[in-house]
Amino acid sequence: QVQLVESGGDLVQPGGSLRLSCAASGTIFTINKMGWYRQAPGKARALVAAITSGDTTNYADSVKGRFTISRDNAKNTVYLQMTGLKPEDTAAYYCTADSRDRRYWGQGTQVTVSS
Repeated sequence: QVQLVESGGDLVQPGGSLRLSCAASGTIFTINKMGWYRQAPGKARALVAAITSGDTTNYADSVKGRFTISRDNAKNTVYLQMTGLKPEDTAAYYCTADSRDRRYWGQGTQVTVSS
């Protein structure tokens, strides 16, 4: 079992920055990939960024050049650094961990971009 706890969501003005954190616990040695998804009201949940155990990353086209996913293995934490935030980035952001053919989800953290 893997447990994920996100933090860092907030209200921010357009053009601002935020860093989301996702702390993993449990059988973390089985995790081969972690990611961030988001879901805006009335929309489907969608991948934002992901990072593999080999540090390969991929991003949604809408966030390329603005968001950066990274991880700190010593802290068992994955980060999503978000810059140049836009109102359309407003959503609940969820951390995921892929382990043994199962995807675990965090509880989500809200990001609101508004003036």
